[in-house]
Amino acid sequence: MKRLLPLPLLLVLGFAIAADAPYPLDAPAPDGRRPGGTLTEEFTPPPLRDEENKDLRRERNYPEQPPTIPHAVRNYQIDINGNRCLACHSREASARTQAPMISITHFNDRDGQTLGTVSPRRYFCMQCHVPQHDVEPLVGNDFKDIDTLLYHESTSEEDE
Repeated sequence: MKRLLPLPLLLVLGFAIAADAPYPLDAPAPDGRRPGGTLTEEFTPPPLRDEENKDLRRERNYPEQPPTIPHAVRNYQIDINGNRCLACHSREASARTQAPMISITHFNDRDGQTLGTVSPRRYFCMQCHVPQHDVEPLVGNDFKDIDTLLYHESTSEEDE
């Protein structure tokens, strides 16, 4: 009996500490993408914008950047049972559809061995490749692409 006494005591002590927590659930939430409100309030999110559907390849901002998706992909099935992207971008379908074939790196497993099909670690395309939306940025951005950086570096060396 004496060994069971500390358990209820710990539970009571835990509830007492939780009640005095410095951040109650109705405290103001930090301003983020949807400012205002509290942690327990639910706001209606802004409506989703349509994806760009220009089918134009975009310039990449840095050498290893995964290409962005230049077309709508809403309701594409990409799960263990199927990958809608491969209907156009697979090695077999790219000649017929004129879509760019997926990179040869997508056929390598984690040990560097080349496989006959897409590697399971590269199967879920939208982990890296994302569609674009024509919207105002949520936060400021002073990112400079590699060409801009190289240009400024070369012009500063010429000035010296």
